[in-house]
Amino acid sequence: MKVIERKYLLPFVLVTSLFALWGLANNMTDTLLAAFRKIMQMSDTQTSFIQMAFYGAYFCLALPAALFIRKHNYKSGVILGLCMYAAGAILFLPAAWAESYAFYLIAIYIMASGCSVLETTANPYIMAMGSPETATRRLNIAQSFNPIGSIAGILISKFFILQDISLYSVSGTYAFVGGVLLVIMLVMLFARMPEGKDDAGKDTLGATFRRLLHNKLYAWGVVAQFFYVGAQICVWSFTIRLVMKELGHVESEAATLYLISIIGFCASRFVYTWLMKFITPAHLLFVGGVLSALCTLGVILAEGWTCVVSLVLISIFMSLMFPTIYGIALGAVSQSEHADDTKIGASGLIMAILGGALLTPLQGVVSDAAGINMSYFVPFGCFLVIMFYAQFASRKA
Repeated sequence: MKVIERKYLLPFVLVTSLFALWGLANNMTDTLLAAFRKIMQMSDTQTSFIQMAFYGAYFCLALPAALFIRKHNYKSGVILGLCMYAAGAILFLPAAWAESYAFYLIAIYIMASGCSVLETTANPYIMAMGSPETATRRLNIAQSFNPIGSIAGILISKFFILQDISLYSVSGTYAFVGGVLLVIMLVMLFARMPEGKDDAGKDTLGATFRRLLHNKLYAWGVVAQFFYVGAQICVWSFTIRLVMKELGHVESEAATLYLISIIGFCASRFVYTWLMKFITPAHLLFVGGVLSALCTLGVILAEGWTCVVSLVLISIFMSLMFPTIYGIALGAVSQSEHADDTKIGASGLIMAILGGALLTPLQGVVSDAAGINMSYFVPFGCFLVIMFYAQFASRKA
C-alpha cells in the first residue's frame, strides 16, 4: 500500500514544507535563552519565560485554529498562520528599539501563535492525504522535514546571533525571516490546494469534547504529548548552557554541538519511518522512551564528554516521539465512528505543546537551585510517562 498516492503528491510536498518553517522558529527560539542570558544578565528562570511565551501561544491558539479551519478550510488556515508568524518576527525590530524584554515576549507570542495555527492545520491534513493504515508513516515522513528547518534555525542563530550577541543581531535576523515568510505566504496564496473542509455539520463542540475524552487512546495521547514536548524543549533549551559548562565553550561553539544533536534528530526520523514497515509504532515508541531515559540519566550522572555525548543521543532516540504519539492518538479518532472529530482532536494534541511552556520554567528553577545537570531529572520523568503510554497503546493495538 502506497504511503503517498500520486494524486496527493503536490499538496503533500507543499504542506510538508510548512513543517520546516515552524522547526526554524522552534530552534531559533531555543538559542534565545543563551543570548538573552548574556545580553540582559538574566537567570535561567527568567530566560525560560521565552519558552513560556512561545509554547503558551501554542496552547491558546490551537483550538481557535481548529475552529477556523472547521469553518473555512485548510488553505485558509495556512495563510492565517503564515501571516501571524511573519508579523511576530517583524515585531522583533520595534522590540529592539524599545529595549524591552516584555516587548520581545509579545513578539514571540504572536510569532508562535502563527506556528500553532500552521501545526494545527498541517498535521491532520497530512494524515488525511491517503489511507488511514499509512497515516502515521506519512506523518513521520512530513515531520522528518521539521528538523531540517531546525538545522537551518540553529545555523542562522549560530552565524547571525550568537557570533555577535546584541539586541540588534537578534532582531535583524528575525525581521529578515519575517520578510521571507511574507513571500512564502504569497506563493501559498496562489497555489492550488485541496480545500479539506470539515464535514462535522451542526454537531456541537461540547459533544465532540465528550467523545474525545471517552476515547482513552486519544485522551492519554494528549497527556503523553504534553510530557514529550516538555522533555524536548527542556533538553534543547539548556543544551548550549550545559555544553558551555561541561566543555568550557563559548555560545557560538556550543551551538555546534546543539546542531549535531538536531542533525541526529533529523536523520533518525527517517530511520524510524523505515523501521515502521517492520515494527509497530507503539513498540518503537517504547524503545525510544527507554533509550532516551537512560541517556538522560547519563547527562545527570556523568561529566565532560560523556555527559555531552549522552545529551546528543537523547535527540536521536526521542526523534520519533511527537509524530508517533500524534499518529497513534489522532488515528484512534479518525478510525472511529466519529471521524469528523479529527480537526478538534488535532487541536488538543497541539494544545499539549503547553508542556514546553510549563516544564521548561520548572527545569530553570531546578537548575538555579541544584545545578543544570540535576535539572535534567525533569525530562527524565517525562520519558517515563511516554514509556507508560507506549505500553498502553501496545495493549490497545
